[in-house]
Amino acid sequence: MQQVRSTTIVCVRKGARVAMAGDGQVSIGDTIAKADAVKVRKLPDVGAEKAGVLVGFAGSVADAFTLLERFEGKLKDSPENLMRAAVELAKLWRSDKVLRRLESLLAIADRSTSLMVSGSGDVIEPTDGILAIGSGGTYAQAAARALMRHTDMDARRIAEESLRVAGEICVYTNQSVSVIDL
Repeated sequence: MQQVRSTTIVCVRKGARVAMAGDGQVSIGDTIAKADAVKVRKLPDVGAEKAGVLVGFAGSVADAFTLLERFEGKLKDSPENLMRAAVELAKLWRSDKVLRRLESLLAIADRSTSLMVSGSGDVIEPTDGILAIGSGGTYAQAAARALMRHTDMDARRIAEESLRVAGEICVYTNQSVSVIDL
């Protein structure tokens, strides 16, 4: 069975704005299976400000959607507290015999918090407002940090441009970029 590799997701928080961007490439082995996948979503009407929650996923799509459904359930239980919903998802993901086998990472953000959630129980909030996951995540994160420090670009533009830089370096990341923001 060939390994599916795909996805670069970056989340950038600057000022009162937060943006999340994802590339569109899905690779199976050394073949591009799809070039325009959308791997970032906005969950509407949740949280105290009813502004929505941004979610990006890396890894197996079926696994990611399973986790997304579980996360939405946890968010309904704690609509005012993104951190609590993420921690509850991580606990469930790590302890459930079926979910434990899922191979994916989630990037989650609302107006005040950005988090990376993994199946090993990690819930990580970045100190600099930038988080990235997936095959080209480290490239996008480095680009976003440089753009944050040395430009006046807003969060949306930094997220988009950092994905484009990652797409120039990582063979599993392309230039088809989807961006959402709050």
